[in-house]
Amino acid sequence: MLWKGKNLMKICFKASRHVRTGLVALAMATAISSVCVPVAWARDTANAGTNDLIAQLLDRVSTLEQQQRDMRGEIDQLTNELQQKTAALSKQIADNQFAAQASAGGAGASTAAAASTDATAKETAKLTTPDGLLASGKAALQKKDYAEAQSDAESALKNAKGAFKVDAQFLLAQSLAGQKQYRQSAVAYYDAYRQAPKSGRAPDALLGVSASLLALGDKKASCEALSKLKTEFPTPSTRVAHAAEVYAKRGGCE
Repeated sequence: MLWKGKNLMKICFKASRHVRTGLVALAMATAISSVCVPVAWARDTANAGTNDLIAQLLDRVSTLEQQQRDMRGEIDQLTNELQQKTAALSKQIADNQFAAQASAGGAGASTAAAASTDATAKETAKLTTPDGLLASGKAALQKKDYAEAQSDAESALKNAKGAFKVDAQFLLAQSLAGQKQYRQSAVAYYDAYRQAPKSGRAPDALLGVSASLLALGDKKASCEALSKLKTEFPTPSTRVAHAAEVYAKRGGCE
């Protein structure tokens, strides 16, 4: 009986050990499952996010490529249009040159072509800037083409500033005086003086006022202009002083 009892205790001990071993294994399996399952889920989620990002990037690249193709097409279209316009302009120039050469056969036609060419060259050489208009107007004034000088001066005044504006105003006064429009020239000369009363152009402008008034027969007003000149410019240049003396004698200024 004692032997049987010891054997029974051994069997129970072994069984108890197997049970404990099974419980430990079960606990380890549960722990591993609790760790591995979230890790796998996180990996799957990360892979899904990466796939979405790659899809977005591919879509963006496709959009940019399409925009680049559209821009290239627009550039090609503009280039073609420019080439066509350039070719048309070259053809027009060549046709004009051919027509001009063909019209040079007769004496009358040659004279007309020469006159037309000269007029075209004159218009081409004539600049539209205030400086160019002033140069053209002064050249016309020297040729006594007072109407042309007036036109250039008035055109220059539209955009001229500073010294250019004063010069354009003075040129306008000279062109009006050349056409014997003395009342208008007196006003124009005074405007030139008023725009820059301390400039080197001011004494000449006052002389112009005096000369225009003298031409109108208004000797008193002419002398007043000379008096203003003498007061504001007591030491004028020799040329201005000589002209003022001549006008003073003509006007009987005291």
